[in-house]
Amino acid sequence: MIRASLALAARALRTSLRRPQFLAPLLLFPSMFLAVNTGGMARATELPGFGDVNGFLDFQLAAAMTQSMLLGGVTAGIATALEIEGGFFDRLVASPVPRAALLVGRLIATGAIAVFQVLWFLVIGLIFGAEIEGGVPGALVVILLGIFGGIGFGAIGMLLAFRAKNASTVQGIFPLVFVVLFVSSAFFPRDLLQSPASWIADYNPLSYIADGLREPIIRGVNAGPVLEGFAAALLIIVVAGGFALLALRNRLREA
Repeated sequence: MIRASLALAARALRTSLRRPQFLAPLLLFPSMFLAVNTGGMARATELPGFGDVNGFLDFQLAAAMTQSMLLGGVTAGIATALEIEGGFFDRLVASPVPRAALLVGRLIATGAIAVFQVLWFLVIGLIFGAEIEGGVPGALVVILLGIFGGIGFGAIGMLLAFRAKNASTVQGIFPLVFVVLFVSSAFFPRDLLQSPASWIADYNPLSYIADGLREPIIRGVNAGPVLEGFAAALLIIVVAGGFALLALRNRLREA
């Protein structure tokens, strides 16, 4: 199981590196949003109740990471759907590969890509003047939480791929990704959101993942927000991963 999962993960990484059109949007789009939001709303930190931060860039880094990892999940789903359409998935099914490895291998690759996504935005932030209050330990916590978040979003993408069976349907959820993200506390503090956005943000797992990523950057490694972020990411992994396994079994029955 482990060897098969790692082999499939390595293949998925090689395939991703050979298709820059899949990887580039994961960094370019969130980077553009980061630049626009930071440039246009830099004085938002002066609002009463915003909280004490070194700058709006520091606050927005977690939003950019969350957005990038969400897009990574969509990309993982599209890649899986393309393999189903192209027949490669059926060849894997016919081979003596543990069935769960078909899911786990792709999720490992998605988690590995999430490391580079998080590092990208940490480096961008440091270059343009952001400060990581948690230091090196804080950066490591952000990377680890990014891995969990990336795997969770990848599980959602895999679930959609197994259910939809074609890349165009998976790609069609792209606008929905932004809706879910914008009704979280990723881009703005929950205390400053108005109802019903504030109510939705309270129950949106993305809020807790974004807050967990943000805390080591703007304040330090505080157990509360960080543990809540890990809990939200694990919840997504368990729920989405479980449903993805069920969808995979149904797919195998049909094959």
